[in-house]
Amino acid sequence: MQVIVLGAGVIGVTSAWYLARLGHEVTVIDRQPAPAMETSRAPGGQIFASIGAWGGVGGPPRQPLDWLLHPARTALAMGRGMDPALLRWSLMAMKGRSAHAHAVTLARLARLGAYNRHCLDTLRDETGITYDDRQSGHIQLFRTERQMARVQPMLRKLADNGTAVRLLDMDEVLEHEPGLAHAAALLKGGVFLPDDQSGDASVFTARLARMAQASGVRFMFDTAVEGLDAATDRIMSVRTDAGHMRADAYVVAMGSYSPLLLRPLGLRLPVYPVKGYSLTLPLTDESHAPLATVTDSANGVSITRLGGRIRVAGGVEMAGYNLRLNPRRRTVLELSFSELFGGGDLAAATYWSGLRPCTPDGAPVIGPAGGFGNLWLNTGHGGFGWSTACASGQLIADLIAGRKPDIPALDLPLSRYA
Repeated sequence: MQVIVLGAGVIGVTSAWYLARLGHEVTVIDRQPAPAMETSRAPGGQIFASIGAWGGVGGPPRQPLDWLLHPARTALAMGRGMDPALLRWSLMAMKGRSAHAHAVTLARLARLGAYNRHCLDTLRDETGITYDDRQSGHIQLFRTERQMARVQPMLRKLADNGTAVRLLDMDEVLEHEPGLAHAAALLKGGVFLPDDQSGDASVFTARLARMAQASGVRFMFDTAVEGLDAATDRIMSVRTDAGHMRADAYVVAMGSYSPLLLRPLGLRLPVYPVKGYSLTLPLTDESHAPLATVTDSANGVSITRLGGRIRVAGGVEMAGYNLRLNPRRRTVLELSFSELFGGGDLAAATYWSGLRPCTPDGAPVIGPAGGFGNLWLNTGHGGFGWSTACASGQLIADLIAGRKPDIPALDLPLSRYA
């Protein structure tokens, strides 16, 4: 079967890889000159097997709607005026806001995260791919006794979802991350998530794209996707600035730009671009740097060791498709890093922003597009794209091939808003 994948970020490239592994003839189209040039370029380096914990223990809010209701807790910034798309998105989140719905979504995300760990480990073992990766777990840090008290009732719920998790006192935190020693007075403890990993999404995507190309996948870079041509219940071609491209199946993996492509077809995909920021800086002092990855829960900032670099990431900004670099966001990232570690050259840091494609319930859309038998969606991963990319790629490849997914208990699409 001929398959066109639209988008060469980490989701598009993993989709292409797994499709090619199943024997399909795959073409990837992207407007950028190389893979991973947009949202996958410099996100936080954490790879969460424990997505259920990340949604429920002091990390990003339990539902994206909380970004609106609790802006102080999530370092939220809003654009000027109310964006009609954001208003619709928020109302959809509000209608589906219930403890039961949230628990169901977290449980399904936990299964997806665990499956991703299996897929990523298998891929690494089979190919030898490296990407400044570490399999050393992840610590969420807490600065107050109140945060520590609030997290304890969640531990049993996380264990019920199959999440390996352990509460740490400060001595145990320092055993895992000795670089925090000079900041110990600022901290009360943490939660250790041993199954989490870390690595550079951009390096991974670029290297996997090269391996995919070597196995026969065709990449068309510097090619803008202009639209999809439909006839009745099928997509006939994709329009690009290089002409019309035809295939048997089409996979939309364009992140935050997916709804713009689908809207002319009458498909209103509720994915909103939520901007995040990162700093990537040279490592200067290993004794004052993370060994793996930590989250400063109070500030919503992750700090990850990537070989000889450090990635500091965070921020939640809802301002449409605006990629402008906000200097105040940089200040938050610099402050968190300086207080906790400091073993990097902030003056030499690269400052970056990217758009997380978020659904109202926080779950991605992986599966068929309604009304079109040969159109497939792999988008809406929010801040979990790097944490679910391999699982998402394997799932969409299995579905297109008519194969039963390895995790049949996982309903697809995940998002109830798909």
